[in-house]
Amino acid sequence: MAGVGAPRHSGGVSHAISHRLQLRMRPPAHQVHPKAVLWWTLQSALFWVIVLAGGGIALYFTDAPLWMIIVEVAVAVVAVAETAITPRLQYRAHRWEVTDQAVYVQFGVLVREWRIAPLSRVQTVDSERGPLQQYLKLATVTVTTASASGPLKIRGLGQDEAAELVDRLTAITEATPGDAT
Repeated sequence: MAGVGAPRHSGGVSHAISHRLQLRMRPPAHQVHPKAVLWWTLQSALFWVIVLAGGGIALYFTDAPLWMIIVEVAVAVVAVAETAITPRLQYRAHRWEVTDQAVYVQFGVLVREWRIAPLSRVQTVDSERGPLQQYLKLATVTVTTASASGPLKIRGLGQDEAAELVDRLTAITEATPGDAT
């Protein structure tokens, strides 16, 4: 009586299990555009220039004690190291992929985060290009879902690649059954 007591699955249940197995956590296949390194470097440099300028102005207009000068130098060392290293680490970590079932995104330097959004849950797909991104011909694609975790962002795509991705995601989500809630 080998078959007695064995679980029986209808085609729908085994299909759902098979579908879930395909949405497993794994590193996505695609890296962002190589120009993303320059974009992240410029963003970091701009931030640190503003921070260091504020400290420099304070040092210039006050009779600064030695500890303030040491702090400003330490911040400058951190700024140079962060600007030189972090964008390259971001490039290595930031990955994405879109399949017919889901959007996969991986990001983070110190804390690596993987997110998967089933296409049946996608509510909107947006593309954004700030001033530096426009100059470098890059874009960010935002996929908003019904998740409390917030939208998935694929930062640092080439502008043409981003436009194709938005078109593809729009076509897939229109054809995907579900109520996106």
